[in-house]
Amino acid sequence: MRSRCLVVSLASPFRRMPFLICAMLGLALFVAHCPGAFAEGVFTLTSASFRAGGTVDAAQVFDQDDCKGGNRSPQLTWHNAPAGTRSFAVTVFDPDAPGRGWWHWAVAAIPATADSLPENASSSGFLKKLGAVEARNDFEIDGYGGPCPPPGKPHRYIVTVYALSTADLRLAQGRPALMFDHEIGTATLGSARMVVNYGR
Repeated sequence: MRSRCLVVSLASPFRRMPFLICAMLGLALFVAHCPGAFAEGVFTLTSASFRAGGTVDAAQVFDQDDCKGGNRSPQLTWHNAPAGTRSFAVTVFDPDAPGRGWWHWAVAAIPATADSLPENASSSGFLKKLGAVEARNDFEIDGYGGPCPPPGKPHRYIVTVYALSTADLRLAQGRPALMFDHEIGTATLGSARMVVNYGR
């Protein structure tokens, strides 16, 4: 299919101009009318543990009370972070839980050089080696707490990676996830997310 972004006529007076000037004018018109052609790639999130729209596997399900999963935080990979990113943060939130929803995970101070987290980064010590800090989730546990909704309709779990404009949100390990969410929101340059599901 022919692109309609660039239409340059070489009719008079353009044909009397040197070819280089015509080419430069054409490029300027193209950029003006098709700015997306030179835009940076879209900030995206992928996972070896989760499939967008899919069901959470037992390895990522909570491991207490009547939930018998592995409680391993998911593998995550992100691409094309916005220019100026100084650090990353990750959250997992259930908007279908009663009340204000349920925080399952919040991590901040992931270095800007990182572009992925391995599975079980929360419990394996990987995040501490990076210098990252984890919030206290709504299970009252520092770090990751997997899905464990009450029996009934499946819940949605929003997994989000944030590109931040600062490397220091002044957050300490074990502070409430809601506080992490607020501070992350003050420094977000962009975000990428996926939604997965789990029910019992």
